[in-house]
Amino acid sequence: MTAISERRAAVILAAGQGTRMKSPTPKVLHTVGGRALVDHAIDAVQGAGCERIVVVIAKGADRLRAHVEARLGPGSTVVQDPPLGTGHAVLAAKDALADFAGDIIVTFADGLLPASAIEPVFALRADGADVAFLAFDTQNPAAFGRMVMGRGDELERIVEAKDATPEELAITACCSGILAAPAGLLFDLLSQVGCDNAKGEYYLTSIAAIARDAGLSVRVAFASEDAFQGPNSQAELAEAEAAFQQRRRRALMDAGVTMTAPQTVFVSWDTQIAPGVVIEPNVVFAPGVSVETGAVIRAFSHLEGAVVRAGAIVGPFARLRPGADIGEDAHIGNFVEVKKVKVGKGAKANHLAYLGDGSIGAGANIGAGTIFCNYDGFDKYDTHIGEGAFIGSDTELVAPVTVGPGAYVGSGSVITKDVPADALAIARGRQVHKEGWAAEFRAMKLAEKAAKK
Repeated sequence: MTAISERRAAVILAAGQGTRMKSPTPKVLHTVGGRALVDHAIDAVQGAGCERIVVVIAKGADRLRAHVEARLGPGSTVVQDPPLGTGHAVLAAKDALADFAGDIIVTFADGLLPASAIEPVFALRADGADVAFLAFDTQNPAAFGRMVMGRGDELERIVEAKDATPEELAITACCSGILAAPAGLLFDLLSQVGCDNAKGEYYLTSIAAIARDAGLSVRVAFASEDAFQGPNSQAELAEAEAAFQQRRRRALMDAGVTMTAPQTVFVSWDTQIAPGVVIEPNVVFAPGVSVETGAVIRAFSHLEGAVVRAGAIVGPFARLRPGADIGEDAHIGNFVEVKKVKVGKGAKANHLAYLGDGSIGAGANIGAGTIFCNYDGFDKYDTHIGEGAFIGSDTELVAPVTVGPGAYVGSGSVITKDVPADALAIARGRQVHKEGWAAEFRAMKLAEKAAKK
């Protein structure tokens, strides 16, 4: 039996071409729940305690390399060139992990496997297995490798579908391709893998039989079939998204979130919604949203990178963009867009407004048609509204500008200077009447029309 180590590393295979996606976007950069598939894979191994992570990519996968290294740092990717199978792909990571002494788990960048499904593989290692595989049972084995089992959880060998006999094809225990082994042993076994098979590739799964022939313990942990939903086409990606959404909605409702039409609500991988929140139909939570208890998100609203505090009401038809912080008991109503603005407790912007960059004090009232004019074509500037201020309808606030606490701004104003506390600001043209002008204008136009006839 090989030594047991508490140190863990991961090799994530991401060198597949993903041609069935028929997309200029690399397969593993497609998203489920607003999160790239490769990031789901990284999340899983990090959640399982892996301190080192190496992602194997294909030659020319510069976009994928940049994405991974932006998260994990330089040197976290290695290139498999040429592509000669999964076993060859893992060997590409050998030099990157040459100084690592501990267990390595091999997994794939296109799956949605949670950390909880990975942990049983490490548990088998802790229980004495030299090599531990992860498998699942399915009534539709298709092209998956078949697990030829021995006694109990012992594995005899893995047979790829293209190399299997009819009897082996009838086996419903399938290989996920995920395994764990000590670093030294893993690379030693891989060095013995040949390519005498139907595809002429170096199969990662071949190490099972090699290890058994060497008298090593090879055992299998099983996970639910649902845990291995790796999309290979746009249709399968949509199915994976639907399954993700169904799981997340159910988990939120089980935790005390009210959804009147859950099938129309879409959340992201990091959406945080507290018990006691009410979500009406047709709401989208893009990444980075947190909603506190007692808040109501009304129909047809879109939230991204935003915080909604306790008791606040958002929508219907509201848009919260990154940096929006809606305070306790505040109201953001229909056709109001908020971007990078902190809205104070009890403040209201109930209709038709753009509020971008700045702050709104507690209890302030923002009238319909108000615009924070925050951009001059080059730079963004802040608008600050004090506590209890009243902004009349159809007001344009040309940033940078501050309206003091308790101040009033008259409807239709264009405010370009700071307004003192408790002052009334009126910035609009003086109303002028020209008596009889309208009647004279109509008479002139009617005469011109008659002359043309």
